[in-house]
Amino acid sequence: MEDLLLEYLPIIIFMGISGIIGLVLLVIPYFAAPSKPDAAKLSAYECGFNAFDDARMKFDVRFYLVAILFIIFDLEVAFLFPWAVSLGDVGMLGFWSMMVFLGVLTIGFTYEWKKGALEWE
Repeated sequence: MEDLLLEYLPIIIFMGISGIIGLVLLVIPYFAAPSKPDAAKLSAYECGFNAFDDARMKFDVRFYLVAILFIIFDLEVAFLFPWAVSLGDVGMLGFWSMMVFLGVLTIGFTYEWKKGALEWE
């Protein structure tokens, strides 16, 4: 049993040192950083000038559309990395499955392009 616990000793030491460093880095700013807030530091700041409108205004739907499209294509491209690493093991079925996947991805991208979802004007 002692041999098993000795195998975990480096992990416990690492976690202990990490915890101590984390706590030290959280505590040091309270003592070292000057805290002299004034009206200018406590005021609202937005892009170099004062806020001029309500923060709860509606955004254009294009912002959300671009964000969703980015997430979709980013996740789909992320599937290419494990496939490329295991390409030798998956054989021809895995290769053609990915080609179908990339074909669907290309069709979706072409559809979005033709519908003007990527146009910003």
